[in-house]
Amino acid sequence: MDLSLIDLPTEVVRSERLVLRPYRADDVGAVHRACQDADIQRWTTVPVPYTEADALAFVTETTVSGRAEGRGLLTAVEADGRFVGSAGLHFTRGMLGPGVGYWVAPWARGQGYAAEAARALADWAFRHDAVRVHLAADVRNTASQAVALRAGFVREGVIRAGLPYRDGTQGDAALFSRLPDD
Repeated sequence: MDLSLIDLPTEVVRSERLVLRPYRADDVGAVHRACQDADIQRWTTVPVPYTEADALAFVTETTVSGRAEGRGLLTAVEADGRFVGSAGLHFTRGMLGPGVGYWVAPWARGQGYAAEAARALADWAFRHDAVRVHLAADVRNTASQAVALRAGFVREGVIRAGLPYRDGTQGDAALFSRLPDD
């Protein structure tokens, strides 16, 4: 991928209904509220319990440093001016290419926001010369796998024992990809 002309700290990605933008300090409350959700805690790596300090660090440090250091394009997902979730493109070296991740706040589910955000991030990567984009979802997370398919990703197989769980065990992940012509 060629990111040499991109100002990652300020980059915004737009889709038909969404604005994927850098996090702002006023997102802390919504992130904290969303991350109290059992599904977000189950399927992501957010700390449990998830505190306001965790939300503040994520919004003001993790997302900012990821962009500034060129490790990813971590975005707040906004619909009609309202925070509805989080989506990111993680720049990984190797044959899998950049990886997409997402979660949607409980109050915004069922609107197709995750699939639209995942598709928008993959399309952004292709405009910047990515040859493929991947997505991994826990094999038990059928909702996330359905999002991947709706976003135009193709299921490739299973990465056995590829997901670290909080209890120290490893779980299996379904691997999806998109190519520029998909």
